Amino acid sequence: MDDGSLLELFLKGDQRAITEARAAYGAYCMRVALNITGDRRDAEECFSDALYSAWNSIPSVRPKELRAYLARLTRNAALDVHDKRKAGKRGGGAAEVALSELGDIASRIGDPSGEAERNELVRAISEFVNALPAGKRRVFTLRYWWFEDIADIAQACSKSPNRIRVELHRLREALKKYLKERGFSV
Repeated sequence: MDDGSLLELFLKGDQRAITEARAAYGAYCMRVALNITGDRRDAEECFSDALYSAWNSIPSVRPKELRAYLARLTRNAALDVHDKRKAGKRGGGAAEVALSELGDIASRIGDPSGEAERNELVRAISEFVNALPAGKRRVFTLRYWWFEDIADIAQACSKSPNRIRVELHRLREALKKYLKERGFSV
């Protein structure tokens, strides 16, 4: 079933929308959640939460690309699970490793104090990523947005894992420099 037909089911409030979305995007969204949570049951719950959120929000949101919308909802639910685990001194997984690579930058994004500064930082990071050449932007996004494993990124980009590690290191250094030039203390 294509996105248009699936979106129509959501808009009509047809229960088949959930079943069809699960069949069409379940594997992809589960992978997104699994990369973050590291636990299959948590990933399934995150995807179920995402479907519930989609069910409630699609009539007013009308996403352009349903796959990306569901993946984003799943990712957000998985990050919530990750944050709860971290607060409870449990967990780890791919998200923890990827966020630790970003170091101080990631910790400042998650800091609820200074909402205006946080928004400026997020905007600056978005500008940095959007200005990257497509290949580098893809590597950065796969690692730090979708929390993909380095081996998976290497395979997707037809590069060696070592090459991806070096590229990510250089991208982090460039991001730090970019943020310092804009007055952020990193």
